[in-house]
Amino acid sequence: MEAVLVISNLPDQDSAQALAQEAVTARLAACVNVLAPCSSVYRWQGKLERAIEVPVLFKTSKQRYPELEAFIRARHPYELPEIVAVPIETGLPAYLHWLALEITPKPLQ
Repeated sequence: MEAVLVISNLPDQDSAQALAQEAVTARLAACVNVLAPCSSVYRWQGKLERAIEVPVLFKTSKQRYPELEAFIRARHPYELPEIVAVPIETGLPAYLHWLALEITPKPLQ
C-alpha cells in the first residue's frame, strides 16, 4: 500500500467536520484531521481574494485516492476545491498497517 496525505480546505468547521466523518464512515480515509481555521490568500478569476478556511488532512492510499477525490468533489461547496495528495514516504509501520486496514472496503453482509 502506498499511503498519501490528501489536503483540502473548507469554508467552515461544520462542513469540514461533516466531510471528515463521511469520508471515514465510507472507509475512504482512515483518519481525517480537521484543523483550526486559517487565513488564505489566493487569486481567483483575476482578483486577489482572502478567506478564512478550515484545512482538512485525509490519510488514505494512492489506490483509494481517485474515489476520495470524487467523494470530496461531489460534496465540496467550492467551484474548484483544493484537493492535493502528498506521498507518505515512510511512517510508523504499525500506524501504516492500521491505515491500510481502515480503508479496506468491508464485504457486504
